Amino acid sequence: MPIGLATLGTLLKPITNCTVMIPGAPTPLQVPRILPEISDSKAASYSDEPVIGRSFPIKTFGHGENRVINMKWHFAILDLMTKQETISQMRAFMSCVYPRDGAAAGGAATNPYQPPVICTLSCQNLTYGGTIGGNSVCAVLKSYNISYPTEVVWDESTYLPLKFDMDLVWDVVYATSMLPGADKIIR
Repeated sequence: MPIGLATLGTLLKPITNCTVMIPGAPTPLQVPRILPEISDSKAASYSDEPVIGRSFPIKTFGHGENRVINMKWHFAILDLMTKQETISQMRAFMSCVYPRDGAAAGGAATNPYQPPVICTLSCQNLTYGGTIGGNSVCAVLKSYNISYPTEVVWDESTYLPLKFDMDLVWDVVYATSMLPGADKIIR
């Protein structure tokens, strides 16, 4: 038996232990109603050091690459409340790639803008931050991409489909005081 929208409205409750905190947004805490798809990747860079008389080079660790978290945030418009929530969340995510007004944030005339905000991602063990942040990590939004499918019903007042996705690509960032070796510099 198919599930109607009225039934879905009671099933899609906010997932309060999987959130994105966006400082400065009208509603800073973004809470999904459908668990986002999350992928987490990190790489290490090695150099080949050739040695005379060896059949293969020695690998020398160069540096670590960015830790990247890809997230597919699912939106579902079920009623007026979820429509307003969807628009608010979309705009909050979009704002994360734009610089902020420096004067409004207390900057001087020589600093007309500030970089985009640093957000906090938290989704149980899917965003494990290790000893640095427990189950949350600080991240900057590198890019977003919204897919508006045409094969689903859409809202006539906003032209938004009732179900669509937003792909978010985050780079994890750490405070300088949390990097290895910082204890030798900061006392």
